[in-house]
Amino acid sequence: MDKVYIRDLRIETVIGIYDWEREIRQTVSLDLEMGTDIRKAAQSDAIEDTLDYKSVAKRLIGFVEGSEFQLVETMAERIAEIVLNEYDVPWMKLRLSKPGAVTGSQDVGVIIERQK
Repeated sequence: MDKVYIRDLRIETVIGIYDWEREIRQTVSLDLEMGTDIRKAAQSDAIEDTLDYKSVAKRLIGFVEGSEFQLVETMAERIAEIVLNEYDVPWMKLRLSKPGAVTGSQDVGVIIERQK
């Protein structure tokens, strides 16, 4: 299986469990790998025959910017549902992180893999 990926997609959103987190926007970062077969697109050289990563990114940016989850776990599951249900993707892996959320660390978050 081939993979199309998006790395370090940074999006501002309301995320967190503390009162102060509910009043500000924080950055989350997405690393997304999506299983696909690129052979048809490679043959035709046509965007219609591939998994359009720009379309996926725009959809996820709109979703995450408009969300107000408390947990990164919940956000990750909802993102996985969108990717698997709205695009022709049988498998995906998502790394969702909150840069700077824990003092002394670069970032914290979750990594999930889902399939249809």
